[in-house]
Amino acid sequence: MPLALLALAIGAFGIGTTEFVIMGLLPEVASDYGVSIPTAGYLVTGYALGVMFGAPLMTVLGTKVPRKRMLMLLMGLFVVGNLLSALAPVFSVMLIGRVIASLAHGAFFGIGSVVAAGLVAPDKKAGAIAMMFTGLTVANVVGVPLGTLIGQSVGWRVTFAVVAALGVVGLVGVAKLVPDVSRAEGVRLRHEVAAFKNAQVLLAMAMTVLGFGGVFAAITYIAPMMTQVAGFADGSVTWLLVLFGLGMVGGNLVGGRFADRALMPMLYISLGALSVVLALFTLTAHDKIASAVTVVLIGALGFATVPPLQKRVLDHAHGAPTLASAVNIGAFNLGNALSAWLGGVVIAAGYGYTAPNWVGAVLAAAALVLAVLSAGLERRASAPGPVVAGSVPTERRAAVHH
Repeated sequence: MPLALLALAIGAFGIGTTEFVIMGLLPEVASDYGVSIPTAGYLVTGYALGVMFGAPLMTVLGTKVPRKRMLMLLMGLFVVGNLLSALAPVFSVMLIGRVIASLAHGAFFGIGSVVAAGLVAPDKKAGAIAMMFTGLTVANVVGVPLGTLIGQSVGWRVTFAVVAALGVVGLVGVAKLVPDVSRAEGVRLRHEVAAFKNAQVLLAMAMTVLGFGGVFAAITYIAPMMTQVAGFADGSVTWLLVLFGLGMVGGNLVGGRFADRALMPMLYISLGALSVVLALFTLTAHDKIASAVTVVLIGALGFATVPPLQKRVLDHAHGAPTLASAVNIGAFNLGNALSAWLGGVVIAAGYGYTAPNWVGAVLAAAALVLAVLSAGLERRASAPGPVVAGSVPTERRAAVHH
């Protein structure tokens, strides 16, 4: 794998850290600014919304900018946003900093996926995309726990300053290691938008929303589920999230490896198994060991879908994949928001803290149905048309005429 993928992975590590570390620092941030925990939660919501809207916006703005330069600009924006968060004198300024940082998220992964896929042979594209996303998964194992520890020990502002420094390292890495990747000749914004007319692109995005939404339906409420149902101590939640992150790392690498060999079978297996495991989580959540194992499996099976789905979008967007790739990153966040809301609805209805697992199982199963539908449409489109009895093939008629 080219060294350029390391630079992309470093940028992804910083982005993954800043996205998730805030969840562990909400009490400290809320206390410093004198706001409630729900109000501090806007820092999470604002970031997610920034990713959803920022992905297409920043990609469209960058249609006339070379991809390497755009990646550098996005990492610069990321650094500015995190520095603003670290130095914010009031809560509203920190919220603005979070939104600024989030604008870089979707476009970086979207454009980065296109660049990563272009650095390797066609049969290694999903593996290259997975290598970049490894930075995001490792962030959940190393960056988030370490950032939380720093924030709780010496102050949350230091955490965001460190994340900004990671962004500088990523920026330098992109500048030094990523080659200048020219855009396809003749590709314009209208070509990028036209990719959304392809049913396979839209189906892949819907699978992204539902499949990864299934994961976050359960993981969003892992703290109350593990402490009040499984019986873990409050301090154990951090290590359970580390286990989830380890599962993500493994699933991402396996998904990238096998997606290059058999993309659709990889999706069938991962989505089907994810639906089953989420359904079983309603039972295993009552046992400490079983629930810990299940958390690892959810992380692995959930992220095993990421490289194949991202590659499928790239494959079907043809010569103008950048915008579709970035919007698919926003689809992950849409799935997160949708599933978190649905999980909250079933808990509020009195079905208990394990009820979101059923929501996740249904969402993952729906994604599997879409995968089967997508493959069926693809087979039908590639099937040869019926041959009319007695007709003469075009090539033969031409030869006879000649």
